[in-house]
Amino acid sequence: MTKDAATVPVRTVVVAEDEVLIRLDLAEMLGELGYQVVGQAGDGDQAVALARKLRPDVVFLDVAMPVRDGLSAAAEIVAAKLAPVVMVTAFSQAEVVAKAAAAGALGYLVKPFGASDLTPAIELAVARWAQLQELESQVENLQERVAAREVVDRAKTRLQSELGLSEAAAFGWLRQQAMDERLTLAEVAARVLAGPKIN
Repeated sequence: MTKDAATVPVRTVVVAEDEVLIRLDLAEMLGELGYQVVGQAGDGDQAVALARKLRPDVVFLDVAMPVRDGLSAAAEIVAAKLAPVVMVTAFSQAEVVAKAAAAGALGYLVKPFGASDLTPAIELAVARWAQLQELESQVENLQERVAAREVVDRAKTRLQSELGLSEAAAFGWLRQQAMDERLTLAEVAARVLAGPKIN
């Protein structure tokens, strides 16, 4: 184990490469760097199945593989939020790089590569993946808050109309109900909207 390996967190990796010697060489380099290779595949279908089963920290996918190419496998792995993907290829053309990015790959290695190329590719892909997951979570929370606010606003309008309350008084009514019943404002508001006419 190298000195650098002590500073690298142990991450699990799936390696998908149809050329056996390259796959074994890549797996060996990863192991020497302190990564744990938990699965190896020779085609895109096997790679997707392993990613679903093992939920690794990162998946290395060769672009050109039999049965199913690495780009379509990458797209499925990323869409299912299974793991970040690093594409491995002999091609450095802009078109292939663009296709890899469109498939959701967060890293790209051009053969031949050395052990020193692996850690930066993995750590960058993992960091970008974490950022994307955090952004998605923030968007979901924001959407939930907007939806909750809309429900509360509609409930306030109904209370104003049926009880003749001001907007502030309608909000106060909802807040008091929420406190009394230990519910969220949105839960009380949803109940107001679903219930019969308020007297």
